[in-house]
Amino acid sequence: MSDMITADLVDLDLAAQTKEAAARSLAERMVALGRVTDLDGFLADVAAREAQMPTGLDGGIGIPHCRSEHVTEPTLAFGRPADGIDFGAPDGPADLIFLIAAPAGADDAHLTILSALARRLMDPDFTAALRAATDPAATASLISGDTAPPAAPEPAATATAEEPPAAPAAPVPFRVVAVTSCPTGIAHTYMAAEALEQAGQAEGVEIVVEPQGSAGFTRLDPAVIAAADGVIFAHDVPVREKERFAGKPTVDVGVKAGINRPAELLAEVRDKAARGETTAPAGTGSPVDEAGGPGEGYGTKLRKWLMSGVSYMVPFVAAGGLLIALGFAIGGYTIDKAPSVAEHFVWTDSTSWAALLFQVGGLAFSFLVPVLAGYIAYGMADRPGLVPGFVGGSIALTINAGFLGGLAAGLIAGGTVMAIQRVKVPAALRGIMPVVVIPLISSAVVGFLMFLVVGKPIAELQKALTDWLSGLSGANAVILGVVLGLMMCFDLGGPLNKVAYAFAVGGLANPNDGSLKVMAAVMAAGMVPPLAMALATVVRGGLFNRTERENGKAAWVLGSSFITEGAIPFAAADPLRVIPSAMAGGAVTGALSMLFECTLRAPHGGIFVLPLIGNPALYLIAILAGTAVSAALVILLKGMGGRGDGKAVEGTPATESGTTPKVPATV
Repeated sequence: MSDMITADLVDLDLAAQTKEAAARSLAERMVALGRVTDLDGFLADVAAREAQMPTGLDGGIGIPHCRSEHVTEPTLAFGRPADGIDFGAPDGPADLIFLIAAPAGADDAHLTILSALARRLMDPDFTAALRAATDPAATASLISGDTAPPAAPEPAATATAEEPPAAPAAPVPFRVVAVTSCPTGIAHTYMAAEALEQAGQAEGVEIVVEPQGSAGFTRLDPAVIAAADGVIFAHDVPVREKERFAGKPTVDVGVKAGINRPAELLAEVRDKAARGETTAPAGTGSPVDEAGGPGEGYGTKLRKWLMSGVSYMVPFVAAGGLLIALGFAIGGYTIDKAPSVAEHFVWTDSTSWAALLFQVGGLAFSFLVPVLAGYIAYGMADRPGLVPGFVGGSIALTINAGFLGGLAAGLIAGGTVMAIQRVKVPAALRGIMPVVVIPLISSAVVGFLMFLVVGKPIAELQKALTDWLSGLSGANAVILGVVLGLMMCFDLGGPLNKVAYAFAVGGLANPNDGSLKVMAAVMAAGMVPPLAMALATVVRGGLFNRTERENGKAAWVLGSSFITEGAIPFAAADPLRVIPSAMAGGAVTGALSMLFECTLRAPHGGIFVLPLIGNPALYLIAILAGTAVSAALVILLKGMGGRGDGKAVEGTPATESGTTPKVPATV
């Protein structure tokens, strides 16, 4: 590691009071050595990484780090402030700060070296030596591994008069396998692995960890997994090949929990094993990976469960809705009266092709409610929740409970399965529980509740909502447009954005004039943030750094396609200016779209479905007006607080806002 850190990259008297100032001071040393080419661009990448999760660790350690295209070679800088700097660690400020800079295409060898450093940070002798160091060159040598830290003295041996009796055979230890991973895969991944291994050694637990870092990972031996008594997932990104651990008592938490409280996690997995609790994890990347850990409030868990259903529903909505819209575009609005193409299809007749598109789209769209319910239940209870969830969603369609019925069915199904899974069953029955017993009992319970208890009241509520949308006009419609516009632009694809979008899409299941206006307003408002940021980078490029100007070029296409995430890079770097500006423009666009009585039958597509929009000219005016308002506001706010020299606006990195939108895949 000696080529990664030199004496010039060590500051034992770091004069900084904030984490932003500390990162800038250490990054300037990297720039002076030619290892970072664009200071502000690199710091924006550091801030964006910090916004995902604070990088402070227990023990007075801060490890800001990122991958960046502005880094020429893997580099490590070390700073030691006198008073400590808050990096968000639970136990207070950090006095040992490591700034890790990895190129966008860093090779495995360098990443492996950085992971070794992360593990060494868990060694108290190493951190004590860093606090006592007085020479930058010696400190660089210590960090690089060329010099070993002084070891703690061994306890003196006690003389014995006679040979002690032979100890009895040790019992078989409790065995645990663990997986650790973090978004960057450089530091937290390996620190969590080291912390778990140390805790296992202290607790007498036999633990084997699979760190899934950026340098790749070595899969645990299947025999080791099979012999394990429990599993710990400490991760902030989906566990790869998670299905390997099916059927084991499992603790699933964020990666920092693995670093800060490993002994608690071992105790928790012991308790689950003693109670006979097992899980059957789904495949890699399922929404269950985001179910969260102990301590999360019910509201947070409920949001994640609902987002699980919505994220799986969106592809059905997009495919089915666009096919229906194309059918209308080609065959006119009477195409829904066409006979089945299975019975009547003329190859040379455009109407037949329009009917084919419409009918295929209608079938795809009919899965909307069952998929929503099924994957809400999946997000709550994993794979066993799918069957009762889909059954409940289908019942919701049968009794005309619609979108609201799907939400209720998913929650009921997931809750039922979770309750059944808490029942302790004999080992002989565990194998058939997820395949036979859970689907049977949960489907019967969900069916009873949906048909005879909650289904009819929800159907009445759905009908009332549909009638209300149908009667929307005047001031009420404009107010609703403002609210939907604000929701679409507040978190740029996050929970509020999803709620507004799901509300609009739910109305398309039984379309009327009001629901079509809502869909138009939602899509128009969702296009505004990226378009506004793109416009602002053209009008006042000096207020944005080079990376943001490049992002602005892509934002034109993303915004035009109704992909709100095109504004995320701007919001992550400067949320206090970008998000309010985006919300103002979204509110204007939503209000104008409703005022102009624009309608939309397609749930996605942006300007590419313009022929399917009612009053298309006025619709474009609404989008342009909102875009202009947002762009003008963000330019005004940046101009008041920044400088127009081509640098990033200072003083407002993502981390200063306290929270930064954490955005799932957009609508």
